[in-house]
Amino acid sequence: MVMVKIELERLDNDFLMQAKNDRGNLVQLDASPQDGGQGKGFGPMQVLLAGMGGCSAIDVVKILRKQREPLDDIKITIEGEREPEAVPSLYQTVHAHFKLYGKLNPDKVQKAVALSVEKYCSVAKTLEKSAKITYSFEIITP
Repeated sequence: MVMVKIELERLDNDFLMQAKNDRGNLVQLDASPQDGGQGKGFGPMQVLLAGMGGCSAIDVVKILRKQREPLDDIKITIEGEREPEAVPSLYQTVHAHFKLYGKLNPDKVQKAVALSVEKYCSVAKTLEKSAKITYSFEIITP
């Protein structure tokens, strides 16, 4: 079993929090202004989407490296739609759009993205329990 430990520390008298992992890396979280926060950090549900993006990016880069594809850069935009007026308000849909830069084989990119989102990304596999996850990609050549 892999144990993950995150420590959170409150930074103000409202909702601004700082999360720290076991290597000392930091992420700030805050509530939105409409929820009484100042919006100085990611909202917790935004962190979930960012986690999926990071997880998928790592997978795709690793897969393309194994395939010896010349990836110059990768950017991912993730959009999620949550249940309106529900408590808790879970994601119903999540869409990830991958922009891959380089002289890449489209079939290999399709395979890498599909393997990540559908098989390897732990965050996507967690989210798919409540949300329909879709993805798309584009290759931008120099």
